[in-house]
Amino acid sequence: MSAQYLLNMQNISKEYDGNLVLKNVTLQVKPGEIHALVGENGAGKSTLMNILFGMPVIHTTGGFEGSVEINGEQANIDSPNKAIDFGIGMVHQEFMLIPGFTVTENIKIGREISHPSLLSHIFGKELETLDLEQMAQDARTALSTIGLNIEEYVKVAGLPVGYMQFIEIAREIDKTGLKLLVFDEPTAVLTESEAERLLKIMKKIAAKGIAIIFITHRLSEVMEYADSMTVLRDGELITRKEVKDTSIVEIAELMIGRKVEKLVDLEDDTRSFAEQSVALALKNFHVDMPGERVRGVDLEIYKGEIFGIGGLAGQGKIGIPNGIMGLYESQGTVEVFGKKLDLNKLGNALTNSIAFVSEDRRGVGLLLDESIELNIAFSAMQVKNEFLHNFGPIKLLDKKRMRQHALDMIKLLDIRCTGPTQKVGSLSGGNQQKVCLARALTMNPDILIVSEPTRGIDIGAKKLVLEYLVKLNREQGTTIVVVSSELVELRSLCDRIAIVSGGKISAIIEPDAPDAEFGLAMAAG
Repeated sequence: MSAQYLLNMQNISKEYDGNLVLKNVTLQVKPGEIHALVGENGAGKSTLMNILFGMPVIHTTGGFEGSVEINGEQANIDSPNKAIDFGIGMVHQEFMLIPGFTVTENIKIGREISHPSLLSHIFGKELETLDLEQMAQDARTALSTIGLNIEEYVKVAGLPVGYMQFIEIAREIDKTGLKLLVFDEPTAVLTESEAERLLKIMKKIAAKGIAIIFITHRLSEVMEYADSMTVLRDGELITRKEVKDTSIVEIAELMIGRKVEKLVDLEDDTRSFAEQSVALALKNFHVDMPGERVRGVDLEIYKGEIFGIGGLAGQGKIGIPNGIMGLYESQGTVEVFGKKLDLNKLGNALTNSIAFVSEDRRGVGLLLDESIELNIAFSAMQVKNEFLHNFGPIKLLDKKRMRQHALDMIKLLDIRCTGPTQKVGSLSGGNQQKVCLARALTMNPDILIVSEPTRGIDIGAKKLVLEYLVKLNREQGTTIVVVSSELVELRSLCDRIAIVSGGKISAIIEPDAPDAEFGLAMAAG
């Protein structure tokens, strides 16, 4: 039975630090088939591909359980070179090109064609002469195969993003013996016309008998270009289906899961927003965040509301808070209690009483080499001059007050640490997330935006964080915006949930609405 499959990965399990990230997953792909691998962030797609490519991160952390077969034969792929030997190639989401090299040099790198010379006979193969003409001809053939009209001698530096993606593909199909090609989010950084062109090229490659694994969050692409699909959720195989036997709505439901359990216990709520003022308003809001672009959002969030923003990865939900905070170029209007923000001024949202917990805690949220107490106090020091002694123009740090506040936040959020002076970089991911939340809370904001607030946090800590957000909302009237990939999380504590698809709001839904309504909204883009 397995012989019909070019690739047959059976019962794959992988553990990192006691955390089982893949649980008996099977992935099977036929020759000439475009097989979509779909699932939300954290579903296990990247780990599965790392196993297929023999990446060091797998084999330096205890390896994996299960088996990998290529054409019915057991394949021991313990390095990327072994994967290449088995005819496996990959078009990466992050380009693996050398800007200072020409198109030909990038296509042929590691597989240069050379001729023996007098010096090479004496001193070795390293002094052979490069056959530049044959290399250029091979590059031209590969470029022509995918229909890319570009001179093979130009340097990659300065080329449009779309061209770089096509050069990546040309490099892979130039390899001899290619049997399986993995496309990892290939259209995420492309324009619509470039994406359509790339997907048609993918079809042409599959028509030559080469199997394709197509990783994407754009379900419309799955429906139009894939033959079959595997859905992963939380490291487990949910289903393998023929695309003709499913729909976008069903795929979305399979990815997000149907079971909804309340993560927090909400007491009787007497709040009413009918007469409330608008706390945060977005009008024709655009954000140029790669992979999470926002394309014209109109939204009103009421004072005292807990408002959720959800949707599949890559659809723009993460772009909304990052644009509001000025971290990426934005256009349109953002009003905070009727006052317009200056979108071109970084920090303007902070000075207008909006605090933000970023999904990128290591890149945006934290000073990793500094103490917990300084991280917690930092934004309030910068924006509000808190935790400082003012002596005219001279400002000195109020260490005693900063220390006590840090101790209070450590206790409140159960931050597991040795004490307030411990460096944040040495904390676990979940505790780093709590420090980010503590910093935002220290601002005493009127509006708190939390993006992926419980990513990397265990279920007990997750409940604690979410319950504290509800408490903050109920007792202090703080308007809270929760951006999350976890629909269960949003449905547990939000008053309304906006689903983002294709960079726009596809629907605003009540948390107790049917699953099919959420699935349909997520698939709208």
